[in-house]
Amino acid sequence: MDTVIQCDKITHYYGPKLIYKDLSFEVKKGKILGLLGKNGTGKTTIINILNGYLRPQSGVCRIFGEEMEHFTPATKARIGLLLEGHIQHTYFNVLQIERFYSRFFPKWNRDAYFELLKKLQVTQTQKISTMSCGQRSQVALGLLFAQNPDLLILDDFSMGLDPGYRRLFIEYLKEYATAEDKTIFLTSHIIQDMEMLIDDCIILDYGKILLHQPTNYILGNFKRYRFTAGSDRIEPIEGLWNTERIGAAWETYSFLPKAEVSRLLAPYQTSELKEETLSLEDAFIGLTGKY
Repeated sequence: MDTVIQCDKITHYYGPKLIYKDLSFEVKKGKILGLLGKNGTGKTTIINILNGYLRPQSGVCRIFGEEMEHFTPATKARIGLLLEGHIQHTYFNVLQIERFYSRFFPKWNRDAYFELLKKLQVTQTQKISTMSCGQRSQVALGLLFAQNPDLLILDDFSMGLDPGYRRLFIEYLKEYATAEDKTIFLTSHIIQDMEMLIDDCIILDYGKILLHQPTNYILGNFKRYRFTAGSDRIEPIEGLWNTERIGAAWETYSFLPKAEVSRLLAPYQTSELKEETLSLEDAFIGLTGKY
């Protein structure tokens, strides 16, 4: 498979604060990758680096083989970018904003824009500034589809959307990516949406990548284990994540099978070990901790 995005040993600081050290990952053609992380782990920072808006202290990012600081116009035209806030130029109406954007993209497909907007109860002369947040998000998505980009980069795409608009956004994205063999790199604080959409998942911790795996692998193998213990304290154990006491019981998380978890916990006189399947949000909390 072709590599669309490649980050190689990215190190970046804001003042003395380390954001990443030697951050490396790849995104293959046709994949939908979700970038998850708590506030302050650098999700938007990596999007700014990818697009050449921010230069890291060291390392390099490439999109379609070109380094972020030297994108050609042809490569820029292959990238559809949606930043937080969804859409600019809100003084335009529905028709005007389509005409404005169409001048910048050689593969512009206006039918893709208007097909999506048929679902909105707006007129073609309605100004973007008078629309709800959900309606503006659909205008932004329609503009992205019309660009016909090979790569879509979406930063916190579900911000401010109600459940109906979020579901519409997700369904269109999934259908579009699958039908057109597009690559999508996205972030969102609403992890339930990501679970429905993404093929692969990167979970950022402070300063590093904690995990980069297919979503199905995480959901199929990462489990929560609840148990009781004869000890008031359990030392950190390799292979177990975020072991903590909850009231009178304990919980821990692991990719290991139940029998192996039981063996590791045996010195603490554990009993009633129960295995639980997790949602992606539960898995994220299990990997990163609640705080």
